[in-house]
Amino acid sequence: MASIIRLLIGIPVASVVTFLLFLLMDRLIFTDELELEDDVEDVVISIAEEVDELQANVRELTIDDVPEVTPPPPPPQIERQAAEQPNEDLSTIVGEIPDFEPPSLSGNDVNFSVSDRDAQPLVRIEPQYPMRAAERGVEGRCTVTFDVTPDGVTTNIEILDCDSSLFRRDSIRAVERWRYQPKIVDGVAVRRTGVVTEFNFQLAD
Repeated sequence: MASIIRLLIGIPVASVVTFLLFLLMDRLIFTDELELEDDVEDVVISIAEEVDELQANVRELTIDDVPEVTPPPPPPQIERQAAEQPNEDLSTIVGEIPDFEPPSLSGNDVNFSVSDRDAQPLVRIEPQYPMRAAERGVEGRCTVTFDVTPDGVTTNIEILDCDSSLFRRDSIRAVERWRYQPKIVDGVAVRRTGVVTEFNFQLAD
């Protein structure tokens, strides 16, 4: 029952408060219109103003205003002496040139054949130290045998002896890149077999 009474009283009071707030807001929103003045001077903004022409002072020079410069004296003249020609004969000065018999060159005396020689290395690249062997601190030697073709290329590469299997692959790869001057027999390049080389794998201190 009390709640119904409060409701009946609160509704009229709320209506009155709402109406008063509406009037206040209407008063704040609608204001008197402002009249703009007609006589207002126009403001002109000029960006590029005219600059007064500058007058430069030009100095007139004449030939009399340039100071006279004395030229330097000429360099001294050096007298050149002519070389005297010898009066004596050339044979008297250096001695008499002895007579000699020129050598006779015939086809039987000249031999252009190339002498025999063994295979000579041209390019030798040392093998790389295997990373696994370096990490483990492994050192050792590896002996390799191979042949040299008439073109100077290594072939038939084999391992004769190796302290560790870690050195085998790098030793073979190094020999594969070697190049030789081929073996010469009677002026003809021939195959050289059974070349032996040894690699020492030592870690740097």
